[in-house]
Amino acid sequence: MLNGLNYTWHWSPITLVGLVILCLFYGVGIKLTYKDKAQTPLPKYRILAFVSAILLLVLVLLTPLDTIARTQLFAAHMMQAVAITTLCAPLLLVACPDWLLEPLMARPVFRGIFQALTQPLVASILFNLTFLIWHAPALYNAALAKGTLYHVEMLSFLLTSLLNWWPLIGPLRPLRKLSYPQQMLYAFLDGQPVDIFAFLLVFTGVVFYKHYAIPPQFMAWGYSAVADQTIGGAFLLVPGLVDLVVMSPLFFLWLGQIERQARVDDVRRQEEEEARLAAESMEIEGAET
Repeated sequence: MLNGLNYTWHWSPITLVGLVILCLFYGVGIKLTYKDKAQTPLPKYRILAFVSAILLLVLVLLTPLDTIARTQLFAAHMMQAVAITTLCAPLLLVACPDWLLEPLMARPVFRGIFQALTQPLVASILFNLTFLIWHAPALYNAALAKGTLYHVEMLSFLLTSLLNWWPLIGPLRPLRKLSYPQQMLYAFLDGQPVDIFAFLLVFTGVVFYKHYAIPPQFMAWGYSAVADQTIGGAFLLVPGLVDLVVMSPLFFLWLGQIERQARVDDVRRQEEEEARLAAESMEIEGAET
């Protein structure tokens, strides 16, 4: 114990196995699918994104931060949740090139399941329900008491947040049907349930999770259970800010799309006008002859 915090390392078998399987799938998939490097180069930023996501998952789930999050500080738990859902999931999607998934999507069964789960409404409901249900006090306190169940919770956040991000930045863009305005609306509405929960944590003043044993040193500094929950809620507001950041480039992309379409329409109208004038000129010449 240092400054009252428990720095015990917790090696979760389910998380270790999950990360190893994820690395194997990615590595073997790249090796089997990535045959012609000249025609399908793998950008280095994709590998960097994958490595960053794995290292971040190790940091938040397999270090003393996880022990603190399960036993002492709710704010540490929210740091984990935000890192997994707001950083790790997008990085994993960025790491995945289209050609890595195309063989899987060629199978009708997998393609059907994928399209069903990544429908914007379905993906949003799955993520928000998963996040909120796990934070019901009874279930959450049960997860805190058992490290394996707690890590099942964390991994479920990762899986559902992958689905949740897919309509915005997922690979296989032809399968993503949302226009830019629809993507902005999705990003705004999708974060509302979690934002409401975050505001509840910040402003309610009632401690929902009494399992935590805040170190006496922290209590001496005035860090109470209410303060811990308030700080955790403040961390949970970060994804809402990320939604605004995501909406900004979507807005400018939409404006660019409108401008490009306007130029295309202007060119088409000009061509139609020139064709009409040419046809009228031919009619006049024919009448004169």
